[in-house]
Amino acid sequence: MKKDIHPGNYRLVAFKDMSNEEVFLTKSTADTKETLDVDGVEYPLVKLEISRTSHPFYTGKAKFLDTAGRIDKFKSKYEKFKK
Repeated sequence: MKKDIHPGNYRLVAFKDMSNEEVFLTKSTADTKETLDVDGVEYPLVKLEISRTSHPFYTGKAKFLDTAGRIDKFKSKYEKFKK
């Protein structure tokens, strides 16, 4: 292996899925300013929108979220092109 090509700041990091509050620990070099206390130990925190515990592929449950009303906006925009 080549020397000095790998980052030296591997450490345990807490990843938190914000959609279901699931937390898991793994080694990472991700930079973060936040921390989280897990079982009395403080770890750097990385927040995720989706993870293996909430992704439809892994859970088998499909979620449909249209928070911005994009579908209605699209339909109203292209309504004039209907025949």
